[in-house]
Amino acid sequence: MVSTILVVDDERAGRDTIEAILASEGYCLEMAENGMQALEKTRALLPDVILLDVMMPGMTGFEVCQTIRSEFAIAEIPIIMITALDDHESMINGLKAGADDFITKPFDRYELRARLVGITRLNRYRKILDERANFEEAHHKLMLAYEATIEGWSRAMDMRDKETEGHTLRVTEMTVRLGNAMNMDDEQLIQARRGALLHDMGKLGVPDQILFKPGALSEDEWVIMRKHPQLAYEMLEQIEYLRPALDIPYCHHEKWDGSGYPRGLKGEEIPLAARLFAVVDVWDALISDRPYRPAMPKEDALAYIQRQAGRHFDPQVVEAFLKEIVQSYL
Repeated sequence: MVSTILVVDDERAGRDTIEAILASEGYCLEMAENGMQALEKTRALLPDVILLDVMMPGMTGFEVCQTIRSEFAIAEIPIIMITALDDHESMINGLKAGADDFITKPFDRYELRARLVGITRLNRYRKILDERANFEEAHHKLMLAYEATIEGWSRAMDMRDKETEGHTLRVTEMTVRLGNAMNMDDEQLIQARRGALLHDMGKLGVPDQILFKPGALSEDEWVIMRKHPQLAYEMLEQIEYLRPALDIPYCHHEKWDGSGYPRGLKGEEIPLAARLFAVVDVWDALISDRPYRPAMPKEDALAYIQRQAGRHFDPQVVEAFLKEIVQSYL
């Protein structure tokens, strides 16, 4: 990475001297002949260091320095002020104006090179850290936007079916709690949460007359309804960001004994997130009113969950569910 040095001096001889000293050092050298030109080039180029002469007609080096320090976009650019030998007053005024360092005339070429090596290296590190911080902030904002989009989709799904409104948020919260109990790591929990929010996404492809039918579905209707996990996979698989979260939308109707759908997965072939979600999804469905039946008493729902351990559900997940989740309902 080539560092840009802006040399500000109203005298041609001063600029030429610095250029001669630094020509072989690999810097990109820019020149300014007065204070206004220095400010224009500083704003346009954002140099790594400014070598700024103190005594210039019109706008002095002190005034240039103060102006740079007052503007947010350029305030942190290092400034080395050029002073006459033993000009202590200029040094004091330069410090007050915001200068970072001083170099005296006549120039000691080795001192000037050494000062610039140190200050350009520090400024390069600062820029790298700033860029990293900006990238991390942008990434954080992007993640928030993604999460807001997913939550918006889940709310839209719930709003389509007033009978199950609130179901998605309840099962999502229970899935994350159960995942913690099953020692999922942070990344697994994030993906489980996203998958739980999107678990019914495939129902967008199910006709409303089937999805909202008040009575029991016919065999032909069940064939269509059972397509919704595959539909969810096909909808979301093209979104790279969501691929790690597809275990629940795709697999939450698989059963421990292999009798589930859409792929008939068995035992630990079923992803852990889907095994967790299967329990909380059935539990919430059983204890909630539906158009075709009233809510089941919680004790009866619990008994059903226990009977299905080793058949519908992973027995270890059922055990964790009884310990971590059910106690808050009974």
